[in-house]
Amino acid sequence: MKRKEIVYREILYNAIEEKKMKFTQLELSRKLGISLSIVNEAIGKLSDIGGVKIEQRSFRILDIKKILYYWASLRNLKKDIVFETRVEMPVSEIEKNMPEVVYTAYSGYKFRFKDVPADYSEVYVYADEKQLEIIKKRFGSAESGTRPNLFVLKKDSTLGLYKNIPIVQLFIDLWNLKEWYAKDFLNALEKRVGVI
Repeated sequence: MKRKEIVYREILYNAIEEKKMKFTQLELSRKLGISLSIVNEAIGKLSDIGGVKIEQRSFRILDIKKILYYWASLRNLKKDIVFETRVEMPVSEIEKNMPEVVYTAYSGYKFRFKDVPADYSEVYVYADEKQLEIIKKRFGSAESGTRPNLFVLKKDSTLGLYKNIPIVQLFIDLWNLKEWYAKDFLNALEKRVGVI
């Protein structure tokens, strides 16, 4: 995930889950370990589209949806996939056999809300290099030509700052999936959150 996207996630996480709408760029830079110039550039783009208002010493969120959909249009989930394979077992068994990872998409929704709006057949997780090696040993590589059902995404260094996967990360990841049931999950998430 690009560093600008990490900034967007932090802003949206705070707006939706913590109800915080005002920030300083320096505060974000320090918390995320991202240079002030990148934070400035990211906020500038949001100002250009009317998502935030830049004030003298801070900025304020004006439109959560605009920021969310702007990030959704930038996100390239496929680029973050570091491993994919076909596992011949039900998704619940795949999930049970995972090391300590961060679930996203369908499994992320399931574990965050203890519910599933539709059946699903793929598991998406964020993992660091150590977790990735465990996953490769447990599940192996698929034969070529088989359709993968387990996708491992590169875990960025700031994802561990959150107790659970942020709702906005679930939304963005689901938005970028092509399976028909991704829409069912998105609709259910929008109803739960209300702000989106």
